[in-house]
Amino acid sequence: MTILICDNDRDIAAAIAIYMQHEGYTALLAHDGKQALDILDSHEVHLVIMDVMMPVMDGVRATLEIRKTRNIPVLMLSAKSEDTDKILGLGMGADDYVTKPFNPLELIARVKSLLRRYVQLGGQETAPNRYTVGGLVLDDERKTVTLDGEDVHLTPLEYKVLRLLIRNPGRVFSIGDIYEHVWGEDALGGGGTVTVHIRRIREKVEINPKEPKYIKVVWGIGYKMEKH
Repeated sequence: MTILICDNDRDIAAAIAIYMQHEGYTALLAHDGKQALDILDSHEVHLVIMDVMMPVMDGVRATLEIRKTRNIPVLMLSAKSEDTDKILGLGMGADDYVTKPFNPLELIARVKSLLRRYVQLGGQETAPNRYTVGGLVLDDERKTVTLDGEDVHLTPLEYKVLRLLIRNPGRVFSIGDIYEHVWGEDALGGGGTVTVHIRRIREKVEINPKEPKYIKVVWGIGYKMEKH
């Protein structure tokens, strides 16, 4: 499983990463809330360790954003001077908290407990890199796509566009967002390219591309993978 560690203190973030890697987890690092959200958009993450006080975007705002589209566990880190009861009572979606300075063994125990609960409640698929929406299945381990059990053959770029959407069902991505995530370049002038790729994907995964079941357009905003 992959854990995202977000703390503007780079030494603390690096130390937590070492603890998590020692337990067999993959660790990703961010140093403010915005970086954390960007990483969540491009990686499969199963738990977030989030510091409260950070520049650019603090942990509270970042957690609120996470909760709009994801149900992954969020473990907050807070200084002892902060009211930790309020942190969990603000309605911003944290699942647990640990105060600084923390005992590494306690942190590891809290992480394992949250992940166990997450898996037991069905938040984690049996195959962590397998995404399913209705009859559409993308297996990111095997790099395959099937529709109602039948193979769907996509080009590499079509696959990346579909992966972005299916990993975030219900979330609306602008054409610019899609271009920047998939092509890794500034979106200026890339709108037509995205539209063409969306049309080709629809032709392959929709029974009736003119009345799509999976990839929906949100007029004036962008595209989303419809939840089923």
